[in-house]
Amino acid sequence: MVANSAAPPAAAKEAALDAIEAGAKTVVILTEHIPARDVIAILHAARQHGTRIIGPNTAGIVTPGEGFVGIMPGHNPNIFQPGEVGVISRSGSLGTLVCLNLTRAGIGQSAFLGIGGDPMIGTTTRDALVALDQDANTRAVVMVGEIGGAMEEAAADYAASMSKPVVAFIAGRASPPGKKMGHAGAIVSGTFGSYDGKRRALEKAGVGVADTPSDIPYLLGLALGGLDVPRHTASASPA
Repeated sequence: MVANSAAPPAAAKEAALDAIEAGAKTVVILTEHIPARDVIAILHAARQHGTRIIGPNTAGIVTPGEGFVGIMPGHNPNIFQPGEVGVISRSGSLGTLVCLNLTRAGIGQSAFLGIGGDPMIGTTTRDALVALDQDANTRAVVMVGEIGGAMEEAAADYAASMSKPVVAFIAGRASPPGKKMGHAGAIVSGTFGSYDGKRRALEKAGVGVADTPSDIPYLLGLALGGLDVPRHTASASPA
């Protein structure tokens, strides 16, 4: 059973705990600005009950051609098409753009996992990468990250052991240090969580890093072999 929660921040803990105690095995939490103490309580209860938490502050999850939970446009065939590439994104808007570009390049998706942009989330980039690595329907993975925190670096450690190719894009290359950019988790302190640090870690792990989202289909074509996708051919912006 999958539960979806869009309760206001003050009521988000109670809503999530109700779903967990009712037996939901996955709880998708769209709400942002949930108090940190409440997030800790949610994640603790989820571990005790064997429940996977997606979010908080997620745009949702999509299995193209089957269904979706959250606010992603999973019903739109111009953006999502069934295929073999799993997409992980901290950002819903960037995730939409990446899937649109993939679809326009003729590359379908096995799953979209919007993990959320808050500092504390139930499913990290590495967790999502492990899940897609173990998914028989996924042949390659696109990881859409952003500055702040160390989730991309932790994912890079795992990506180095994968046989499936991984391509990444990191948002925030031009962001000034010490400034929060968009999501609560997108803040750089000194060199920690910086664009350069994340890119170095990913490239060291053998992950192809795109300079722009429109380069992702081209890099996937190179990684998978046999896919003739010219650079920038799939470039697009959401309408």
